[in-house]
Amino acid sequence: MKQLWRELPKALRLTHWSKNLLVFVPLVAAHKLTEPGLILYGLYAFAAFSLGASGIYVINDLWDREEDRRHPVKRERPFAAGRLTAPQGGGAVLVLLAGSVTMALLLLPAAFLLVLGLYLGSAVLYSLFLKRIVLVDLLVLTGFYLLRIYAGGVSTETPVSRWLLAFSLFFFLSLACMKRFADLLMIQQHPAPPRPHRGYHVEDLALLRRVGTASGYLSILILALYVNSEAVTVLYARPAMLWATLPVLLYWLTRTWRQAHRGQMTDDPIVLAIKDPVNYIAGAAVAAVVLAAAL
Repeated sequence: MKQLWRELPKALRLTHWSKNLLVFVPLVAAHKLTEPGLILYGLYAFAAFSLGASGIYVINDLWDREEDRRHPVKRERPFAAGRLTAPQGGGAVLVLLAGSVTMALLLLPAAFLLVLGLYLGSAVLYSLFLKRIVLVDLLVLTGFYLLRIYAGGVSTETPVSRWLLAFSLFFFLSLACMKRFADLLMIQQHPAPPRPHRGYHVEDLALLRRVGTASGYLSILILALYVNSEAVTVLYARPAMLWATLPVLLYWLTRTWRQAHRGQMTDDPIVLAIKDPVNYIAGAAVAAVVLAAAL
């Protein structure tokens, strides 16, 4: 029992819950973080998505445990290492998914339940076979991020702008390419790679890097166009100050891709970001500029 409680948090990938903070992005973009009622609904959405995502992670690890045992890093996951059993995982999945759906039913609008259902259904399909279809996996991973943002919008009844969706599409496609690039690079550098990773071959490293960096820089171009548009004047008193966010984002994106290129990324890019102090400095700089532009 002691081992169960020690290993279960690892299987739930609690650090990956940071991705679900994206449900607050519509509130941040609309400058509504000062409304306690909306924040409460955002917290409900965050909790429902976190429980659901953890359930999906357990399904994924159970399904892939044989393959993970041949991976240089993933072989240490609780199910691959044999520290948790399949029945324990199955019980956790039932509790997590039931908790997620129950929260959505009782505490959130019906539209949120539809978005959550779409996320859970597509995530199961991704875990079972979509992640093995080259390039489709990247689009699905990108879609997961967009669904989190859209879920935040419907849970708080805050419209999600086309600018935000366009920026997020290319930005998170870049992170999806980065994740797959880092995975493939790790297997290439391993002394005895078991087989090509999910349909990708080492020759695809250059393609993933090019598509990923191009997508990231396109997202920053979209942000620049937004700063220069009339739409920005509705929310910001001094929109010209937002230009200062662009070099910070360019630095962050380029630095993160450099880390992936050097083999320093052994986890999800967003999880890596929350472990790197430099990212907090960059985030604080962006937040300070945005706040100054809004006041």
